Amino acid sequence: MENLTDSQIEDTEVYPLISDRYKAFFIDALVMIGFWYIFSMIFSSFDNVPKEIRFSAYLFSVWLYEPLFVSVFGASIGHYSGGMRVVRESDRTRKINIVMAIFRYAIKLLLGILSLLTITKANKGRAIHDMVALSIVIFKDSEEKTT
Repeated sequence: MENLTDSQIEDTEVYPLISDRYKAFFIDALVMIGFWYIFSMIFSSFDNVPKEIRFSAYLFSVWLYEPLFVSVFGASIGHYSGGMRVVRESDRTRKINIVMAIFRYAIKLLLGILSLLTITKANKGRAIHDMVALSIVIFKDSEEKTT
């Protein structure tokens, strides 16, 4: 079997489409709503839940869910359900760290759907938030080609 160079692998790489990324985004939105529902159910069973606890639950479900999952597991639940992983663009065998995952997510939230509309084949399927975080979203099967 012939060993492929990194540039040959990239030339044959199939990147997630905008529709794949949008599905992941939608699933993650549902996951966040699920977290809100679970937290509100838990909080409603107690008389006085401190504001700090409520704020922490909000912080996790809105700001930390995706960055934590991406940095720890390499994918949010939405990414994972579509067979995708978020990895470093320079080394596709490594996940991005928590700081870059938070930065990536902040840009994603700031730009919203506009960020996903910048995905093209020419930029390897990378959205603006991927470019600024030096990350790339690939299919899980792609990882096996690079290792």
